[in-house]
Amino acid sequence: MTTPDPYTPGTPEPGATPPGGTPPQQPAPGQPAPGQPYPAQPAGGQAYPSAPQGPGPYPAAPTGQYAPAYGQQQPENPGKTLGIVGLILGFFGPLSLIGLILSIVGLVKSRKVGQSNGVAVAGIIVSGLVLLGTIIVGIVAGIGIAHVIETCGELGPGTHYVDGVTYTCS
Repeated sequence: MTTPDPYTPGTPEPGATPPGGTPPQQPAPGQPAPGQPYPAQPAGGQAYPSAPQGPGPYPAAPTGQYAPAYGQQQPENPGKTLGIVGLILGFFGPLSLIGLILSIVGLVKSRKVGQSNGVAVAGIIVSGLVLLGTIIVGIVAGIGIAHVIETCGELGPGTHYVDGVTYTCS
C-alpha cells in the first residue's frame, strides 16, 4: 500500500474532509491526536492533563431507593396502615379473612416502594392461623349440630337421656 503524495493533484490536504467522509476529529488542547500515544511526562514533575473524563461504565443510580441521609426523615410506608388494620382484624374469627386480605395488600404496597412491613407479615400469619382455626371450629360445630339433629329425629320431642348425655328435642 502506498501513501498518497500531498503534492499530487487530487489528493486531499492533511486535515481536510475526504469526499463523502466525516471531518477528522481535532484533539482537545493538551491531548494527543487520535491514534497517538500520550507523550512522556516532562521534566520538572509537572504532569500532563489526565485523559478526558466521560460517563462511567455504570448508569446513574435511581433516586429514592436508598436510606435517607442523616437528618432526613424516612418516607412514609404506604402499606403500614393496612398492615396494622389487617393484624387487628386477624384476631376476630370471621373477620380474619378481611384481615388476611388487608395484610397482603399492605405488604405488596410496601414492597413496591422497597420497604419492609413486619406488621403486615404478622397480620398475614395471625389472620391465616385464626382463619384456619375458625374453619376447624366451624366444621366440628357443624358435625355436632348434625349429630344432635339426627338423634332428636330418632328420639322424638321431649327430654331424653342417652349414654349420660341429655338431649332436649322440640
